[in-house]
Amino acid sequence: MEDSLSVARELSRQTIPISKEALDKLASILVRTEIKKGQNFLNEGDICKQIGYVQKGLVRQYYYKNKKDFTEHFSCEGDVFICIESFLRQVPSRLIVEALENTVIYGLPHDEVLALGAECYEIEVLYRGLLENSLILSQVKMDMFRMETANERYNRLLREQPEIIKRAPLSHIASYLLMTPETLSRVRASII
Repeated sequence: MEDSLSVARELSRQTIPISKEALDKLASILVRTEIKKGQNFLNEGDICKQIGYVQKGLVRQYYYKNKKDFTEHFSCEGDVFICIESFLRQVPSRLIVEALENTVIYGLPHDEVLALGAECYEIEVLYRGLLENSLILSQVKMDMFRMETANERYNRLLREQPEIIKRAPLSHIASYLLMTPETLSRVRASII
């Protein structure tokens, strides 16, 4: 329960401060999941039933298109992730969530967080804050792709998420940045 409470506190720090009573309620619904490197937390076609918080490890969200996989997002310690369309609409996901390292995830279950939000305004506001953060992150990423060069995208990742550069395979980083591995190699060589 203590780990759940510390995760609830961290979720509150990322959104809005909430009372001790609300923190306890939030901690009571968190679901702890351990996944090994290479295992999936969510498979394509499954319904995303949880907002995930990475306590330990690294995950990537990706999808297949034309028999190639494309990395949509990385999350490491302290990050929240969500397959937003699947979670909000409770429909099958096109995204896959894979552990790139042995990982511990605390999940906020869909039905439980909605029920708790209906009875506790603080939880409702925290939930809305998590969704807003996710939407903003998606918008920032799309703007990055539309407006920045390959060098600028890599430098942004290096500046804002250096852990990803250190821990994720280069092929996944290249697909995340919408580059070929060869382009990523040239970009990295121009920086060194």
